[in-house]
Amino acid sequence: MKQTAAFISCYSSDTFGVCSALYELGGLVVMHDASGCNSTYHTHDEPRAYYMDSAVYVTALDETQAVLGADEEVISDIITVSQEINPAFIAICGTPIPMITGVDFNALAKMCEARTGIPSFGFATDGMHSYLPGIAQAYQALARRFIEPCAKKIPLSVNILGATPLDFSVNGQIEDIKAWLTASGFTVNSCWSMGCSLEEIKRSAQASVNLVISSAALTTAKILEKEYHIPYVAGVPYGVKGAALLAESLRETSISGKSTVSYQADTSEADYAIIGEGVTACSFAHALSLEKGIKAQVICPLESSPELLRKGDKRISSEEELITVLADFTAVIADDLYKPIVPESAKFYSLPHEAFSGRMYHDKLPNLINKSL
Repeated sequence: MKQTAAFISCYSSDTFGVCSALYELGGLVVMHDASGCNSTYHTHDEPRAYYMDSAVYVTALDETQAVLGADEEVISDIITVSQEINPAFIAICGTPIPMITGVDFNALAKMCEARTGIPSFGFATDGMHSYLPGIAQAYQALARRFIEPCAKKIPLSVNILGATPLDFSVNGQIEDIKAWLTASGFTVNSCWSMGCSLEEIKRSAQASVNLVISSAALTTAKILEKEYHIPYVAGVPYGVKGAALLAESLRETSISGKSTVSYQADTSEADYAIIGEGVTACSFAHALSLEKGIKAQVICPLESSPELLRKGDKRISSEEELITVLADFTAVIADDLYKPIVPESAKFYSLPHEAFSGRMYHDKLPNLINKSL
């Protein structure tokens, strides 16, 4: 969606998506930006910062460096920090200013790796896209660099793809997804990337099926499907009935090898609208239909792939378009920061999204994993 709006906020940026995806994996993550921008990430979009340390740094880019360049200074500082903390990898991500001036992040990463011997990645994030492309870039880098081939799959073993606080907060949802998988007869092979180590991610090839719980993970799921013959199922186990159907879909896919989306419906006649990320919003709409008989159409203002949406769901690209679309519904389910543009004639139901409102409504975030709605 356009990053300009008169009434609503914007989503967490692609830069912060990279940071969130890599936060727990033992690397050195460097934002090439002005001083203080890493604190914006930590205080607004990273709830784990209150109880878990991670090496997320900022280069403290100043005006002179922005104009004349600062590549050697950045590399020198990264080498110094790397010698002190010995990270598992180095990730350098962009922000608006260095992208305007044309910094080559891949070249920076190659120079860092050549001089440190540490696997290094450059991400051409620009702060003008949502968190989803940032997570996607980080996951793809991990998949292409670290996954180790294996000779044999573990039956009913699952990689969870797309787990970050930006979509699932830190209110127990990821832990409950793992518990639900275990109770359904599966084993959790890895969880990209909460409650998971880099060593577990390296062993991802031994899983028999991938569970895609955010559209940020779709490209990585396709890499794993092509390179390691692991099919995927897209869906989140919201509601008791939805969770049961998703478990069955995972079981069937692990046997058939055919990837699928677990939620299917024609939503063109729906009275309810759900605003949010594609996989989570569609999974919630599916659960509402199963347990409450409510038909809900998903309105996605993010870079979700069309194949993860259902027939009738809409992708929108601007605040103006969203206002027009919402006029057709009698009820809207969305983050509280969307309330100013919800028609007065429509009933509003709060469903906070960490990537949109940060910690503002953190205490209101529900955990609906395998629970009756």
